Amino acid sequence: MANVEKLEQLYEGKAKKVFKTSDPELYIVEYKDDATALNGLKKGTIRGKGVVNNRMSNYMMSLLEKEGVPTHFVEELSDRETLVKKVTIVPLEVIVRNIAAGSFSKRYGVKEGTELSIPTIEFSLKNDDLGDPLINDYHALAINLCTKEELETIKKYAFAVNDFMKAYLLKAGVILVDFKLEFGKLSDGTIVLADEISPDTCRFWDVKTHAHLDKDLFRRDLGGAEEAYQEMMKRLFGE
Repeated sequence: MANVEKLEQLYEGKAKKVFKTSDPELYIVEYKDDATALNGLKKGTIRGKGVVNNRMSNYMMSLLEKEGVPTHFVEELSDRETLVKKVTIVPLEVIVRNIAAGSFSKRYGVKEGTELSIPTIEFSLKNDDLGDPLINDYHALAINLCTKEELETIKKYAFAVNDFMKAYLLKAGVILVDFKLEFGKLSDGTIVLADEISPDTCRFWDVKTHAHLDKDLFRRDLGGAEEAYQEMMKRLFGE
């Protein structure tokens, strides 16, 4: 482990806790098994989820770093804890879609499972009280959530993540339907990929059966979420 000491808890969110460390530029993130959906209205637990999300996020981020996408990842400390760079989160949820599903299908009347002609990108204002409303580029710039240059960088990285992950997961027999990313700024202003990449934040479908391998099983009361998370571990790590 890097020579840092875990200090007081800074924050506890729906799926993670964040701790200060003896290095002001580094935090420790601890992943929980708590599961929420519908903007926190539905609550529960998916046993082992924290381990899956931690390990998968770290694995994918270390691969993405090699593809030229900078991330907050520093070092995996344990099955549930990771050392990350301190970032100021850009208050945008960045959603990339390859196949119509979920809110996209409901909003636009496109049948779930329809392959989109091109990948789409959309932004939500990261605000639970407002229900994370959809906003566009102009809104984001008008209310000073980021600069135009930062927004273009975020888009570039989001599509790069999509290109890499889509091809990589296909080799594991998984379709990348859509996913949510969050980005942050380092103390020097550099934009990096933050938060996580996991079955909590991505829709994964089996390439042959289109069976869900993600949080939709919990969100839609379909059952089998715990097994699906473990299946994603098996596909990525062979365990």
